[in-house]
Amino acid sequence: MLHPSYADLIRVVNSEVEEGEDPVVSSRYSIVMATAKRARQIIAGDDELVDGKGKKPLSIAVEELNQGMIKITTDENEEAGATEDSETEETPEPVAAE
Repeated sequence: MLHPSYADLIRVVNSEVEEGEDPVVSSRYSIVMATAKRARQIIAGDDELVDGKGKKPLSIAVEELNQGMIKITTDENEEAGATEDSETEETPEPVAAE
């Protein structure tokens, strides 16, 4: 069993969404895509935001997301500009929380 569950991760990601607004993510696919992208960032040399000693990059990405250390944005609501490797306008993009 995956810990935390997909439902828990979706709840964390959408925790800052105001009532009446669209959720940031509403599917497992979005969570999977965002954590996979963050894992690739870690593999490429980005700093880990949690203690990842002895853990695989995907486990680190899931833990970062669960602890609210990264936020998921999409191209349509990302103010910093479009990402070069995004495939569609709704591809989730993990960014470090401020």
